[in-house]
Amino acid sequence: MIDATCPALLSAALVAAERGWPVIPLRPGHKYPALHGEDTCPRNGDCTAGHRKFEQRATTDPARIRRCWSHGPYNVGIATGPAGLLVVDLDTLKPKDKKGTPDGETSFLALCERAGQAAPTTRRIRTPSGGQHMYFTAPPGVRLGSTAGTLAPKIDTRAWGGQVVAPGSRTPQGAYAVLDDSPIAKLPEWLQTALTVPQKPTTAPIRTMPARNAGRLADIVLERETAAVAATSEGGRNTELLRAVRAVGRFVAWGDLDRATVEQAFQGGGESAGLPASECRVTIRSALNWSIRTARPRETA
Repeated sequence: MIDATCPALLSAALVAAERGWPVIPLRPGHKYPALHGEDTCPRNGDCTAGHRKFEQRATTDPARIRRCWSHGPYNVGIATGPAGLLVVDLDTLKPKDKKGTPDGETSFLALCERAGQAAPTTRRIRTPSGGQHMYFTAPPGVRLGSTAGTLAPKIDTRAWGGQVVAPGSRTPQGAYAVLDDSPIAKLPEWLQTALTVPQKPTTAPIRTMPARNAGRLADIVLERETAAVAATSEGGRNTELLRAVRAVGRFVAWGDLDRATVEQAFQGGGESAGLPASECRVTIRSALNWSIRTARPRETA
């Protein structure tokens, strides 16, 4: 029996496609792609000539979308690069954050003030955690990648190599909903400059939380670390992948995350950064094996 949420999610996928935004299915109730990786590629259909990554498989074809969403209540992902979008992700504070840390919206307003510009009026989506996605049209002729914490703490961006969850999708924390349906603004020049001038990403230290919140923390850390890997530039990608997987590996050792889920998430992040699939697999497996072997008990970590 098809889940009752399928018609709503199908509608969300079709609405995005009508805007010219290629979509992919995400795991029901989650933010991760529900697509096979290179390891399990059947080499047929879209992949007859070789494995195709999520940006290549994203589609605006209504017939394909209907076929896909007829199989289950998949959340909807928008492939931001092919869609010609750059989405600014303003995150909320978490229990682990140091007191006095500004949230993503506060940090973004500070960036606007520093640039001497008003906060842009554009399409905004409210995330289940209370954060926001601000949509901008990417500048023509410029291929912007995704970033994690480069602009400021609690601010990520999604462009090439990334995807955002479309409104109408749901997680256990709630639904993604349209907060402001204003026309999508062009990416401001000052923001484009800030994203293209080399900067050192800011990464907050990972701290543990009480066991009762362990599952939520594990999801947050996995999302943050895979985004950091996807946003890494050439020259340090494998090192960053190794570090990120080790940072998440303890949650696999403690049983908070399924190993296969972690492997698939980092495989996508590594390939999005431009690493060969085989290199990703070797690094991910090695890092997870090390983490599981050396992880301290949760209560002493």
